Amino acid sequence: MATSVSKRLHGKTILITGASSGIGRSTAFEFARNSPKELKLILTARRIDCLREIAAEIVKEIGAGIKVLPVQLDVSNPDDVRTLVGRLPAEFKEVDVLVNNAGLVRGVAKAPEILEEDINVMFATNVNGLINMTQAILPSMLKRNNGTGAGDIINIGSIAGREPYVGGGIYCATKAAVRSFTESMRKELVSTRIRVICIDPGQVETDFSVVRFYGDKEKANAVYTGCEPLTPEDIAETIVFASGRRENVVMADTLIFPNHQASATIMHRNFT
Repeated sequence: MATSVSKRLHGKTILITGASSGIGRSTAFEFARNSPKELKLILTARRIDCLREIAAEIVKEIGAGIKVLPVQLDVSNPDDVRTLVGRLPAEFKEVDVLVNNAGLVRGVAKAPEILEEDINVMFATNVNGLINMTQAILPSMLKRNNGTGAGDIINIGSIAGREPYVGGGIYCATKAAVRSFTESMRKELVSTRIRVICIDPGQVETDFSVVRFYGDKEKANAVYTGCEPLTPEDIAETIVFASGRRENVVMADTLIFPNHQASATIMHRNFT
């Protein structure tokens, strides 16, 4: 028997950025498992080979009732984003749910020693990329329902956007920008039927820390020592839950911690 979530997602087109790993990858599988028929997934990331593998895995697990389109996309490249909709096949052009998941962190340097390259890549991806993706997809959402609009924009923020911490000045600034943009857009679209949703994870174990430490896995693993961090699946479940609510229900602002975490910097570690 179909669940209420399955019925509400039936026939929708979902676009996920940063879908080649971590939260994005898990979100693709979670949507597919919750609505295994007549769902269309657009998976975007820079690593097209990874996306093709994920697409094949989803179809193998779920079956032919779901259509998966891998699309190579670098959200930090404005031209790439600007031409995205035009490059999509006709049946995928009308996006119902945009999951702005792509994001990264580079380094732990404090001012004035922050590398310019790290500043630029974090803002280009986390802020500019998210805003440009939204502006590329939003016009078609606004045209639906005789101009009253329809669709979900789900932005993946972070506890870092609520609580800045030492060594995270630029990353925290980018996630604070995401939070402000999301809240402004929710107010701007209040007269429409477009839901604007922000999901802020706390500590999640993905390749996030590996990227932060420039590929040093030993340093990355130390971040999670003595902890049981959230998994990408935990966040994916929340994303699909938010999108699967009744149309009039907006999960506007969600903060998710693992049990050992109380803030960006307050965590209990068990070394026994």
